[in-house]
Amino acid sequence: MSVAGRKILLVAACALVDSDGRILLAQRPEGKSLAGLWEFPGGKVEPGETPEETLIRELDEELGVRTKVACLAPLTFASHTYDDFHLLMPLYVCRRYEGVAHGREGQAVKWVRPKALRDYPMPPADEPLIPYLMDLL
Repeated sequence: MSVAGRKILLVAACALVDSDGRILLAQRPEGKSLAGLWEFPGGKVEPGETPEETLIRELDEELGVRTKVACLAPLTFASHTYDDFHLLMPLYVCRRYEGVAHGREGQAVKWVRPKALRDYPMPPADEPLIPYLMDLL
């Protein structure tokens, strides 16, 4: 699928919320595009996968956190055109999960209060999601 010659990339993201109402951000590691920027954890939806299945897999692989489909609540989505692709990114909120989140792939992670999210430089697609989280939490 493409728009104006650009491939559409479907990526699922999650606002993981702890018992203190903070949201987990992960820093993109060196060597990846947009390295150093902070983002909501998640990843590319693989063929045959639902966005929820993607988040269950990615949260476990990246952060050591386990959750279930019933614990993922869709909140909003981002639609952003980058130079060589268009990103479509549903954002889910998850308050029920097991495990202690830590960067299993060497990435830094940080729990952040919703009002402080703008203090962390983020990819352009993630920034428009902040007001929805500030209103929710």
